[in-house]
Amino acid sequence: MIRTIIIDDEPLAAGIVQEFLAEFSQFQVLEVCQDGFQGLKAIQQHKPDLIFLDVQMPKITGFEMLELLDEPPAVIFTTAFDQYALKAFDAKAMDYLLKPFSQARFKQAIDRFLESRMEGKESERPNADLHHFAEKSNRLVVRVKNDIKIISVQDVNFFEAEDDYVTIHTAGGKFLKKMTMKTLEESLDAGKFARVHRSYIINLNGITGIEPYERDTYLVKLKGGEKLPVSKTGYARLRQVLGL
Repeated sequence: MIRTIIIDDEPLAAGIVQEFLAEFSQFQVLEVCQDGFQGLKAIQQHKPDLIFLDVQMPKITGFEMLELLDEPPAVIFTTAFDQYALKAFDAKAMDYLLKPFSQARFKQAIDRFLESRMEGKESERPNADLHHFAEKSNRLVVRVKNDIKIISVQDVNFFEAEDDYVTIHTAGGKFLKKMTMKTLEESLDAGKFARVHRSYIINLNGITGIEPYERDTYLVKLKGGEKLPVSKTGYARLRQVLGL
């Protein structure tokens, strides 16, 4: 049996997926979830082969939920918003069903999944980094042990690169999120955040001063007392955004 979970805050839409899926005897629906929190818990508990995932849901979006999974299952997105299609396929979704979709269109998505499964295309699993082509973010969702924390970007003092992760430094503590500095930088408002070094992105509102350090480099001082290195390129960027 192919183990499946449906995650959609609209009961009618979830019911349609269940109805259409009932035509395929090899699929077993393990659980139907109404938001990303429930979906995350169900995925961690059941380890499904495939999920049907809405994008816009209460609490956290479908994309944010996927970011919290170390090994996401195969995904077929179901949504009423076509502007997320590019991001969905960049995340290597199996398919993207735009509501309201027909039973024939649903069957196409299932056939695509089954074909991929037969061919053993593990590369079709979602990417861990789902921020490419994303709209500017005003929040970050991180997993803290068994809990989920939503952090407003305006509460971030600075970001620090940690291999394949980013450490989010706030007044309330440090939080680790799996993503790259490049995609993080693309998702932030360039008028509020600046990448001053290959390892650091700072909140411009937290700057208290800039001082020379070594040849062609500087240190930026933040409200929390931190002093972070500023590269030559980063200094030029700071001068531009701060009007120095």
